[in-house]
Amino acid sequence: MFFFPSLDSTLGVLSAMITPAVMILATSSLILTTTNRLVRIVDRVREMLPEFEMHARSEQPDESKMAMLFDDLGRATIRARLGQQALGQLYLGLGAFLATSIALGVVAFARLDAGWMPLLFGAVGVALLFSASILLIFESRIALASAYAEMDYIRRISSHLVHPALREKSRWWRLFR
Repeated sequence: MFFFPSLDSTLGVLSAMITPAVMILATSSLILTTTNRLVRIVDRVREMLPEFEMHARSEQPDESKMAMLFDDLGRATIRARLGQQALGQLYLGLGAFLATSIALGVVAFARLDAGWMPLLFGAVGVALLFSASILLIFESRIALASAYAEMDYIRRISSHLVHPALREKSRWWRLFR
């Protein structure tokens, strides 16, 4: 015999399904921003290629520029790997949150005594989201270190162009290194 659930139980199931929907939205947002970060990393590496080629063909390559580019390439490589791992975990987390929502509906509709199933999927999704967030924190710190290295390089090669009085005034920035 087919059973129609009451309005109260239907509303309870629908409200329980909203929580995974919020997590799905948050995870989707992180997927989008992580994908954008990976695109920027690839673009940066493609920008470095002509610089490497130019220095490789030069009879007297600028060693400090080559060292800075090589270090930047190393950081970009690590960033890309971290971003790819985070993106994989975010997609798995998205799948886990979708499975949570589906499991909630199936358990409620079929009147199964398996409330642990949506809870397990939700916990896996949260763990994956947390782990991906940690990886993205590491990736962003490496990106910041790369920006700092480029700024230090620019200061080092251009410091002779600044008037000595200005050079002495601008040393306050070293407090925030």
